[in-house]
Amino acid sequence: MFAYGYPLGGTSLSTTKGIVSRIEFTPYHQNVSGLRIQIDAAINPGNSGGPVIAGDKMIGLAFSHALNTQNIGYIIPNEEIELFLQDIADGHYDGKPFMMENLQLLENPALRRFLKIDKSVEGMIIRKSSQPTLSLLKEWDIVTHIGDYPVDNQGMVKLNGDLRVNFRYHVQQLAHNGKLPLTIVRAGKSMNVEITVSAKHPTLVPYLDGAYPSYFIYGPIVFSHASIQFLSYMISSAPTMLGYAFNESPLLTRIGALPDATREELVIICSPFFPHKLVSGYSNHQLGTVVYSINDKPVRSLRHLVTLLRDLKDDFVVIKTDQKDGPNIVLPRNEMMEATEAILTDNGIRSQGSADMMEIWQAKSTH
Repeated sequence: MFAYGYPLGGTSLSTTKGIVSRIEFTPYHQNVSGLRIQIDAAINPGNSGGPVIAGDKMIGLAFSHALNTQNIGYIIPNEEIELFLQDIADGHYDGKPFMMENLQLLENPALRRFLKIDKSVEGMIIRKSSQPTLSLLKEWDIVTHIGDYPVDNQGMVKLNGDLRVNFRYHVQQLAHNGKLPLTIVRAGKSMNVEITVSAKHPTLVPYLDGAYPSYFIYGPIVFSHASIQFLSYMISSAPTMLGYAFNESPLLTRIGALPDATREELVIICSPFFPHKLVSGYSNHQLGTVVYSINDKPVRSLRHLVTLLRDLKDDFVVIKTDQKDGPNIVLPRNEMMEATEAILTDNGIRSQGSADMMEIWQAKSTH
């Protein structure tokens, strides 16, 4: 096979030759996996997006290489490209459905004896369901088949003879209308189930998916909601990450948690504060401090925080934070309201909040 592109080192078309070294179903990034082909043809910066040809047919697109290695390059196969093109045919990218369940291997002899299963039973164990109140799967269930494909004790299925890939490869082929057929063994009995799978699994710290984060400015304080992009930026340095861990910040301890009725997202203070006497003495809080409550009312979301501030009648605003070393911030409500416009003007900020937050702020109080 030949990889074509324009890598660094010249301006004319480059052609490198190689063979297929490995085929795997592997994560592309968090929660999104796909089939990936490893080749030994050189793939370098500038090759990305170039075709890889075998015979007279394109088999994929070059997209990356392994650092500090030799002759380990990767291509996205045609199958993955076709799935993407089918997805965006309606003009909108929905993403791939995937399973969120926590699984473990079924190889350990003591574990098999504990489950009272014989050698004929192979598969993966459900260690924890992603949605215990909604999922049909329970702890200790054994996934033995995905569709009609048997799953082995390492979580693999066979493709084209001896080729083995992770059984989740079949999710993207077999999921239909958000349902995935599985065969499981529960308490020694085999049964067929259809579980719900989706491309979207909300978490307290979600991806922005190309959108701008919502925000709201109250006096010299900027509030927003946590996102993976924000957290990735913040913990790019080890000291910051250690600081979050030491302070037991929910940005680390609850990063993968599911939203619920008590908390839909993590609301953060985007520091530093705008310079103002109202926040004198509060400058020692950690960047990305998570807000726990406003006047002892737990904050569920940024929308909820804006609602609480809008409807507040107390003389003081009391902001409690959700980390071990976080401050309690007490501010005079009337002075905060009066200072906001001047702070926006002084810092050249056109709007007090994003459009969605301003819609809430300008709505009538529910009281």
